[in-house]
Amino acid sequence: MRLFGLVNPQRLSPYEIGVVSFAFLLAATLFYLDTFTDIQSALATLYVITLLLSAETLTVKGTLLLAGVCIGLSVLSYAAGHGLEGDLAAALRLTVAIAAMIITCLLIIRNQRARLVLIKFNADLQSSEERYRTIFEQSRVALWERDYSGVRALLMKLREDGVFDLRAHARENPGFIADCIARIPTVAANAAALELLGDVDGRNSSSMRRYIAQDDATFLELMVAIFNQESSFEGKGSIITSDGTTKLVLLTVGFPEDVANFNRVIVGMFDITERELAQKALFDAQAELALASRAATVGALSASLAHELNQPLGAIVVNAQTLQRWLDRDPPDLAAVSRSAERIVRDSQRASDIIQSTRLMLSERTPVLEPVSLADLVSETQALMEGELSRNRIAFETSEAPGMSNVSAVRIELQQVLINLITNAIQAMAATPEELRRILVSITPADDRGIRVGVRDSGPGMSADILEKLFKPFCTTKETGLGMGLAICRGMLEARGGSLTASNHTEGGALFEMIVPMEANHE
Repeated sequence: MRLFGLVNPQRLSPYEIGVVSFAFLLAATLFYLDTFTDIQSALATLYVITLLLSAETLTVKGTLLLAGVCIGLSVLSYAAGHGLEGDLAAALRLTVAIAAMIITCLLIIRNQRARLVLIKFNADLQSSEERYRTIFEQSRVALWERDYSGVRALLMKLREDGVFDLRAHARENPGFIADCIARIPTVAANAAALELLGDVDGRNSSSMRRYIAQDDATFLELMVAIFNQESSFEGKGSIITSDGTTKLVLLTVGFPEDVANFNRVIVGMFDITERELAQKALFDAQAELALASRAATVGALSASLAHELNQPLGAIVVNAQTLQRWLDRDPPDLAAVSRSAERIVRDSQRASDIIQSTRLMLSERTPVLEPVSLADLVSETQALMEGELSRNRIAFETSEAPGMSNVSAVRIELQQVLINLITNAIQAMAATPEELRRILVSITPADDRGIRVGVRDSGPGMSADILEKLFKPFCTTKETGLGMGLAICRGMLEARGGSLTASNHTEGGALFEMIVPMEANHE
């Protein structure tokens, strides 16, 4: 029968064989009594017992076959006992018996199918549990199973009692953290967890108090996550191993949706001590590199700085000599002396600002921003460079669109950029006929947040190769140039949220455009 799929494939036990044998013996006895005796009762209904006794042994196919055999025996007994004569009572008894057998057969089949589904479910559950246990035990990540049901009940009780700020509650109750830790027993721990703690007895430990650093706030944040009924928690904390070593760890906990499962919550820990130390070393190295880079930048700027200082210092000398001449007159021209003294003060302040700007580049201090009128700045820069513009016979023109607002910037930085661009324009027109030498500075709106300052010369312009690498460090067309000026100018502007671009004007000459934000951005 097993070969035809009538019996369950599992090996039958002696008990099951006895039960099946008794069922078939009962069926034969019922057939004999129903056929060859005068008992006037629904004996055929007792075939149901045969079906029930065989239910655990037969397959669905076998159950259907047995039900068909029992129904057939009932019909055969009715035919043998009554023949073709109509007996309403006997026919009703037969109908009831057949209905009972069919209903019983269907119930048995439904039960068998549910049993098969349950067996498969249990097998899948066992397989899943084995996979989980293998992953848990063999993982190189430190994993614990901990019972958070007790501490969760405590936290929910606090919510019911009107506690809304768990951190404040912890501050007001010094023993709160210790109480919470004592309510979290460890159910299981894998080998990586024991290795992390350095304690072979950690698997049976009921408290983690001695492993948590006294000043560590991560455990409190974990309690806050449970208190706020969050689905997970992740945070950095410190633990103390059994040998007293402090380690930095990344703690991850996933909370189950079903409250009943809080008795077995998975807790993972990743040792990030070396990573954090490496990051700290990297940040320190980057800070030192940034400082060294600023020092190198200032070193590269030394030639340009000397040139910029030469202008105000030279002007101071000239104004001092002029002042001396006005004083030597008889009588002294005090009005002219006053004007010369004012120019000396102005140029001295200019030299001081340049030095202060250089010192800021070497320090960690943030430069102070101030409202700057670009039109006034251009006029002041023109006045500072008046001597050089006159010696090179260069016409200097400015234009400003109406309604221009002030910008928020470091004044000395913008002036250094302007001086650099105007100096480059002067040098670019060295071979240009004197009557054609001209510098035009325009001030126009760039967008809703910035103002564009354009510096255009009437020189020969720049080649495509030079334009491509113009702002790269050490790119220069001058025999004595360092190639750092434009790179530094662009860096200054970009550090404040601005920009600096270069192109050839359609009517000839080079055009440099810097966009200065009306409100500078800082990193």
